[in-house]
Amino acid sequence: MYHLTEESFDIEVLREKGAVVVMFYERWCPKCSMTKPIVEEMEKKYRGRIKFCEVEVAENPRLAAACGADIVPAFLFVKGGVVEASMKGTTGEKILEKRLKELL
Repeated sequence: MYHLTEESFDIEVLREKGAVVVMFYERWCPKCSMTKPIVEEMEKKYRGRIKFCEVEVAENPRLAAACGADIVPAFLFVKGGVVEASMKGTTGEKILEKRLKELL
């Protein structure tokens, strides 16, 4: 997963022509720790079709606020630089995969 900062978000997400998933998380968050392995598995499965990125909220509070990531984990689903959907809270593999298929 690409680790994003405020400086790299524009280039890696908004200027990307393809599909991008951004996970906002906190290191201390147990729900994030439960969700991250699911996201990492999906990254392997969708490699080459969807770009996966992560934003650590404590490191990038303005970016998280601008993206509405007030609850972690939070996700943005972006295609061609446009936010197609968002999701907040823990998610299971089936729900995440459904969102990924919708993004493609």
